[in-house]
Amino acid sequence: MSTELKASVRDRVGKGAARELRREGLIPAVIYGDKKPPLSIAVSLREMTKRIHAGGFLSHTLTVNADGDKHRVIPRDYQLDPVRDFVLHVDFLRVGAKTSLTIEVPVRFVNEEESPGLKRGAVLNIVRHTVEIVCLASAIPESFEIDLTGTEVGDSLNISMVNLPEGAAPTITDRDFTIATIAAPSALRSEKTEEEDEGESEEETTEESSEE
Repeated sequence: MSTELKASVRDRVGKGAARELRREGLIPAVIYGDKKPPLSIAVSLREMTKRIHAGGFLSHTLTVNADGDKHRVIPRDYQLDPVRDFVLHVDFLRVGAKTSLTIEVPVRFVNEEESPGLKRGAVLNIVRHTVEIVCLASAIPESFEIDLTGTEVGDSLNISMVNLPEGAAPTITDRDFTIATIAAPSALRSEKTEEEDEGESEEETTEESSEE
């Protein structure tokens, strides 16, 4: 998908103007930030819907071409109709090469077939599907990859396993937080519990015999 988005500058704002735009297949949007006044624009509803449903909408920078004037931005928010679920409005933030952003990056897990734990029937228990980091707008990663090669039942996959871009840091800094675990399957947990219960019963029987 192209990183350039065509838009037109709009002079009128308000609910009436917004309804008129939507009848034309457009939606209102605004560009703000970088110590410049907000710029009200109109963008294609169809194009916005396509970009939002493509995924990663709020973590990709793009260029908005507003009547020939280009703005480097990142989407920061969008509103959906609570009933019909179509896009109502989009907010864009101006960014420069040195702009620092707090952003959520999706996590991908690779080489599941190389995990002995998963081969034995364990389950990949994902605690965090995204990791929030602070990084430069020019260095936002598409995703973070965690390699599952060699992982065993009971292993914990933490943020320390992630290769962060230079200058980037997670927003949680006080611990090596967990992103996922290799959890034992319920059948294996049940077997272990039964074995423990049997062991306890044998110990109790032995103790009773000793007392007699």
